[in-house]
Amino acid sequence: MYVRSARLEDLPALRDIERAAGQPFREIGMPEIAEDEPPSLEVLAGYQRAGRAWVALDPSGVPVGYLIAEPVDGNLHIEQVSVDPRWARRRIGRRLIEHLAEHARAAGVPALTLTTFADVPWNAPYYRRCGFAVLDDEALTPGLRSICEEEAVRGLTRWPRVCMRRGL
Repeated sequence: MYVRSARLEDLPALRDIERAAGQPFREIGMPEIAEDEPPSLEVLAGYQRAGRAWVALDPSGVPVGYLIAEPVDGNLHIEQVSVDPRWARRRIGRRLIEHLAEHARAAGVPALTLTTFADVPWNAPYYRRCGFAVLDDEALTPGLRSICEEEAVRGLTRWPRVCMRRGL
């Protein structure tokens, strides 16, 4: 498995990966998440141009996972990390996260952050295994609070959510 910076020609595949990665949510009673539209090509292109989009490629060079990140309050915030379910349980998500961690360390970034569903097995429990810890409300930075508020407006807080941080 190889991880590299995303290229413009990868972006349509990222949308397909996101759609496929959303389908398991249907099986746990969260069809709204499964039906959520992936980021637009324009949004993905913004991450790609900024150098904050990476892809994991299968042996033939086809993207099977991706990660996009955003600077938030001096840290790098994982906006999305998704792996095609056909490639699940092969440590691809972890490899993408570790790639981001290396990138962040090299840039002097102190931590990675993310927001996620608290009770979905491949969300918060998975990120704990990747070294993230849940932040309590007092530890939220202004940027993380803003992200949480935006998620509430989008209806994501219908299910328990948490903010997490991994120091580098």
